[in-house]
Amino acid sequence: MPDSGSAVAALVVTPKLKEFATGLGRAFAGALIFALPMLMTMEMWQLGFIMEPLRMALLLGLTLPLLVRLSRFEGFRETAALSDDIADALVAVAVAFVTVLAVLWFLGELGPGMSLRELFGKVAVQMVPASIGAMLAQNQLGGEDGARRRPNTSYGGEIFLMVVGALFLSFSVAPTEEVVLIAYRLSATQELMLAGFTMVLMHGFVYGLEFGGTERPGPGEGFLSVFARFTIAGYAAVLLVSLYMLWTFGRTDGISWEEILSTAIVLSFPGAIGAAVARLIL
Repeated sequence: MPDSGSAVAALVVTPKLKEFATGLGRAFAGALIFALPMLMTMEMWQLGFIMEPLRMALLLGLTLPLLVRLSRFEGFRETAALSDDIADALVAVAVAFVTVLAVLWFLGELGPGMSLRELFGKVAVQMVPASIGAMLAQNQLGGEDGARRRPNTSYGGEIFLMVVGALFLSFSVAPTEEVVLIAYRLSATQELMLAGFTMVLMHGFVYGLEFGGTERPGPGEGFLSVFARFTIAGYAAVLLVSLYMLWTFGRTDGISWEEILSTAIVLSFPGAIGAAVARLIL
């Protein structure tokens, strides 16, 4: 006959295992939802073979600390220690790896005759959006108990969330030919107008359109202060993310600085929308 201690332990462990399994399932769902459009895009398949190893290594190297930081806002659980954030980030990477590997295999993009470099490249480059999706799954798919964001997020935290949103949306656009073609067609005046329009949209999304999660200016903060501290600074962060994405995917090679800046302005348009949405929902 089992003792009372074993029975109590079973009652304690079972809900924790169920919670872990549910969280893991949400992580797989988040990885799939966030990465599926890119998993079915030809440019992303090709990147795994043609992307320079150093640039891919740097991208993957930057992804882990980004996930560690994101875990403090949107992880699988409430965390108070860096070790917990690192553990959550590693879980997100593992979930992303399995999800990407399985989907690409089912789509016929991975096969026995493929070289190890191509196989690893195809999986690794798509693990970035998938791992972000896995990390955000608890917040976005967790129902009423899923909201994980800490109140009174610091200024640096707000900028960080905008960077995450910009990275996610620009990731799927940066490898395409269309972003280069659009930049080539625009005049300098049109580029300035696009940059201004982008900042107006960023500000309107977060402060003007009364979406769920709309931000409210702090006491004594006027329009110019908020616009400068968040919208202009946020756009600058988005522009830097766009430049990094373009460099990572080889879109800056062999072109002038003027062309690079033009392409970054174009890429910052979807990136800025992602940054604004991130402040609303994360």
